[in-house]
Amino acid sequence: MKQLFTLITIITASLFQLANAAENTPFGQWETIDDVTGKAKSIVNIWQDGDELMGQIITILDPAKKNKVCTKCSGANKDKPVEGMVFIWGLEKDNDYWTGGKILDPDNGKEYKANITVINDGENLEVRGYIGFALIGRSQIWNRVR
Repeated sequence: MKQLFTLITIITASLFQLANAAENTPFGQWETIDDVTGKAKSIVNIWQDGDELMGQIITILDPAKKNKVCTKCSGANKDKPVEGMVFIWGLEKDNDYWTGGKILDPDNGKEYKANITVINDGENLEVRGYIGFALIGRSQIWNRVR
């Protein structure tokens, strides 16, 4: 009986560690926050495709903007719906953060270099878009959707 209890304790601890490790990744759904209003703007999904981190806008929360298209975008995203758009691509893991990719701002159609870091034990995602050097840019904090 003591061996069974020890085995159950080990399995439970291992599963708890795996769950915590999974939560400390950028993978999953995130609530983006509007820089101007401070209100929730959209829900995005972040996943890994091979070595590449990708992000897609899955829901626009403002009903008035639900059918918005990216009129200022160029290339394949020109005049495409923002909801459903892949707007993060090409980031690769570098220690505790993801870098080397791009993020598209559908409001202005511009693409920026990007860094993404999981913070606060996986509760938040720090997303930084920049031109040139990472010091010249802006960051947003996104909240994990539970």
